[in-house]
Amino acid sequence: MKVTVIGGGGRVGACAAFALQCGGLVSEIQLLDANQATAQGEALDLLHGAALCADQKIYAGDYAAASNSDVFLITAGLRRKPDESRLDLINRNVSLFQQILADIKAAGFKKDAIVFVVSNPVDILTQLAVRELGLPWQQVVGLGTMLDSSRFSSLIAQELSLATSQVKALILGEHGDSMVPIWSSASVNGLPLTGLPQMSSGMQTKLFDRTRGSGAEVISKKGGAGWAVAISIREVIHAILLDKQCILPVSSLQQGAYGVKNVCYSIPTVIGRKGVLDQIEIALWPREKLGLQNSARALQETFSKIQ
Repeated sequence: MKVTVIGGGGRVGACAAFALQCGGLVSEIQLLDANQATAQGEALDLLHGAALCADQKIYAGDYAAASNSDVFLITAGLRRKPDESRLDLINRNVSLFQQILADIKAAGFKKDAIVFVVSNPVDILTQLAVRELGLPWQQVVGLGTMLDSSRFSSLIAQELSLATSQVKALILGEHGDSMVPIWSSASVNGLPLTGLPQMSSGMQTKLFDRTRGSGAEVISKKGGAGWAVAISIREVIHAILLDKQCILPVSSLQQGAYGVKNVCYSIPTVIGRKGVLDQIEIALWPREKLGLQNSARALQETFSKIQ
């Protein structure tokens, strides 16, 4: 499988390329960036470690060379400021994203190519890609709340001194301020987290607030996220590559689950080689379902401003 990382000279794109290299499954990684020299430098740095990692082609290229890609991973974009919501990025990032989509269309792409959007605001840009590219909606996926769910699970495990890999907790809806914590299905090794004596309502609020503010916290301390988002990206790409049919909290164009249509946000989604294979409407607590519907309305209102 060939993956082209658009924005491969930036922090997220370069970290994603490294995660894919370490994963050893993707056979070809092309880095593409507006700053060609930076993309070339990142590709060269990765190539220097190839002998110790996996047999992969790693190089910097352009849109013409990307036309045979199996996955277009779009990470390019302007960074969010510490006091700025992801939706505030819309006026600054939409024009850049539209140009990227135009360049992909001009160069051409395979009929079964998957477009994987990571740039923020990811839900808005994922919906824009569905509208602009003309691909079946199933072939356009956004990272959505993959990273938020990983942050949520990791912070819960840290707070409660539990094994991190045994904690499973979802964030659904918008990758942003209206995200929804799904405590109804949160578990540790199959046991309900809300059944633990230390998991009071105050503790739940504390953990969710920390999760929702994690992006801004990382930005304020080191300038932006990189490693955790890269691992989240790799998880989705490996699910596509191996046709794993994993259920992941990624963003895609909604088809009616929870009464929501024609907006991109995250619900449990089956991912495989063809992209979105199914969207699963699991039973939720009433307040969780209401939160998803509110999240959808917020995103629809924002998307209407760029039409």
